[in-house]
Order: sequence, then C-alpha cells, then structure tokens
Amino acid sequence: MTSPAAQTLDDLLLPAAPDLRQAVAEWLRHLATERRLSPNTVEAYGRDVRIFLTFLQGHLGAPASLDDLTALKPRDLRAFLAARRAEGLVSRSLMRALASSRSLARFLARSGRGEASAFAAVRSPKIPRSLPKPVSPAAARALADADTRAGEEREGWVLARDAAVIALLYGCGLRISEALSLTRAQAPVEGVDRIEVTGKGGKTRQLPVIPAVQASIAAYLADCPWTLAPSGPLFVGAKGGPLNPRIVQAAVARMRGGLGLPDSATPHALRHSFATHLLARGGDLRTIQELLGHASLSTTQIYTEVDAARLVAVHQQFHPRARARA
Repeated sequence: MTSPAAQTLDDLLLPAAPDLRQAVAEWLRHLATERRLSPNTVEAYGRDVRIFLTFLQGHLGAPASLDDLTALKPRDLRAFLAARRAEGLVSRSLMRALASSRSLARFLARSGRGEASAFAAVRSPKIPRSLPKPVSPAAARALADADTRAGEEREGWVLARDAAVIALLYGCGLRISEALSLTRAQAPVEGVDRIEVTGKGGKTRQLPVIPAVQASIAAYLADCPWTLAPSGPLFVGAKGGPLNPRIVQAAVARMRGGLGLPDSATPHALRHSFATHLLARGGDLRTIQELLGHASLSTTQIYTEVDAARLVAVHQQFHPRARARA
C-alpha cells in the first residue's frame, strides 16, 4: 500500500533532480509520521515546495538538485517572494510558502545533506495582526437553530443535521474537521455527556457536551433516514456518505445573509465564539486552552485581546462621558 507521503509526492510531479526528489519524499514522510501532521497539512507543505521548486527550475534553468538548494543565496529567495507577490499573493500566503521550504531546509540540515543558510538570512514577510472575529451569543444560537432555515426547500432531516453540526462547533469549540470525524458510536446521546476528538498533531482531548447540543444531535438522529453503522460517520450527506464540510459552510453562508451577519461569520468563527464567550463569562484561560486543544497557552491568549476589544467598544458605546466626546 502506498504511504500518504509517497502518494503526495507522486501527485506533486516535482520539477527536481532525483536526489532532491528523494529528499522531499523523506521529508514528507517525516512530517506525516514523526511530526504527526494532518494529511491536509502535509499536502499543503508539499504543494508549497512544488511551487518553490517550479520557480527554481525557471530561475536556475534546470531542475534543482540538493547542491543547488544548499547553494542558494538570499537574493534567490527574495526573487521567489517577489515573483509570488507579483502573482497576487498576500503576506500571509507568502509567509507560509517560505515556511514550507524552510522546513525542508531544516530537515536536510538535520539529516546531513547540507546547510541551506539562505533560508535563515531572509526575513518572513510581515503580516498584519488580526484578532479572531466571533459572532454574538444570539447569532450563534440562531445559526444552531434548525428553525432559522424553516423556509428553505430542504428536507427536515438535512436542516436538523446542519443545526446539530453547528451546535457542536459552538457548544464544544470544535474545528469542522473534528465534528465531521465523529462516528455514530461517539454520538453524545442517551446519557453520554462527553466526546473524544482527535485534533491537530493527532492529539486527543475529551470535551463535555451541554444538554442543548445533545438535544440537537438527538433530533438529527431521530429524523435521519439512513441507518448509521456504529463505526461509520455520525453526520452523513444526502446519499448516506460522509458529510462534506463545504455543505456546512454553504449552510452557514446562507444563514448569515438572512441574519445580517458579516462574511467573517463562518463555521470556524463559531469556535472563536466558543472561546470568547467562555472567557467573557469568567472561564479560566488554561481550561479554555485544553478545551480548544491548543498546544501553547500563547495561542489561546489572543482571546483575551478579543474580550478587551469588546469591553472597550461597549464602554465607548454606552458610557455617558465617552458618548459626549464622540
């Protein structure tokens, strides 16, 4: 059976010399097995490196080898970034493109294939710091309510299904991939008040499930016309197969139009809302970190800035002296 890393390499059709192709294959296996990155992340890293090597082929006039990579100068990397920016990439995408190639360079150095020092000499593009954009508690509840879409010409079980997924995202702070990876046997119904999910890096965490979310999932299961195998997906599509996340994204997009919500109101924004609303109600930052599955507390601390910004906005809107100055 072909390994995910090898299959990714085959799909990449790398424009590189054989020695570099082999090194990239080993690097992808390292990301998948030792660092335990998700298949989607490994695929994204490989895609970024393919784009970089495609640039090098044109830049150098031939497919790059290991020696070519270690001989790169900072000006070569700056030429790559300039070319990508000319194609319309924003700073965040440029940073990721450079980070992927840097990861490969570090792997080559650790495995004794040479030091590509140019990567350490070039700064990553600066990106503007942006805060997560949660939705209000009322909006989150409306998105998770099947009655919000009562006028749509869709089967009732589909509306109940989408509402159950959204309720999980907001009620448990899940990523959409985590919610859709749940099996029927893991459904938090019939007295089950917690779930175990596998997040980034293959790390598992247990999460409590509040009664409102349990009721939403129970309503979906009661209406679902398909017989769900215990080891099969909890949430299924119209034909009984695994539910595509784009279906949930489209459902949220339709509702935010009717509710007058901004484009930032996405399924992932419900995860931000979960953390922000818990913090606003006195939740402990360390506990929120564990619930979200963040590896570092510094990642979770950004929600303190969101809450501070909210308090400032409320103060400016309602304090008499603030309104007098406006």
